[in-house]
Amino acid sequence: MKLKTPLIILNFKSHKETTGQQAENLALIAEQVSRDTGVTIAVAAQPTDIYRISRKTKIPVLAQHVDAEDPGNYTGHITAYAVKEAGGVGSLLNHSEKKLLLTDAAKIIGDLRAMEMVSILCTDTPSSSVAGAVLRPDFLAIESPELIGTGISVSKAKPEIITKTIEMVKELSINLPVLCGAGISDETDVSKAFDLGVDGVLLTSAFIKSKDRYGLLFSMCKAAIEHYDK
Repeated sequence: MKLKTPLIILNFKSHKETTGQQAENLALIAEQVSRDTGVTIAVAAQPTDIYRISRKTKIPVLAQHVDAEDPGNYTGHITAYAVKEAGGVGSLLNHSEKKLLLTDAAKIIGDLRAMEMVSILCTDTPSSSVAGAVLRPDFLAIESPELIGTGISVSKAKPEIITKTIEMVKELSINLPVLCGAGISDETDVSKAFDLGVDGVLLTSAFIKSKDRYGLLFSMCKAAIEHYDK
């Protein structure tokens, strides 16, 4: 499975507003915007909602995390195999709210690749991005943890970590799409991010809190189309 760029990922996290039927409703909005704009929108759902969303929509559904364990005697673990069986197409990895050891991240990326699933490795600095790039995930997602949920976008407050990450990854001669997240709140944040050279953005709070979710997401997709230069 490949995700086309420009890409917008809605990370549902574990909010009440993104759980169960409400998660499905939000995914349906995302599907409609994706259909109307042609921009790929994926949702990173809680494991309990992957199946229901994948059955009710045609948008890519990601896990927010998977564990390094293989299927077997491991109570409470989330395997890549289980995510795929539930209809998921891949997973976020190493989010700042769910960190992984580098060795575990490497194992999981390999597991996802073997099952033709997408790996999106989250990092928080240019140097950690380089370490992550060597693992050959399908995407890198650079986020500043201190800006997550603040409404202050990384593309405006810390543009240098985006440009430095892209520059350092290119120096490795690895063709690796870079996403950014943290505080992405409106179409101007999205425009700025794509102007800096990213291939996609991740967001949560702005979408959940918006009184016009369709309108917000539509404007973000239009900004992505206008400013994506690849």
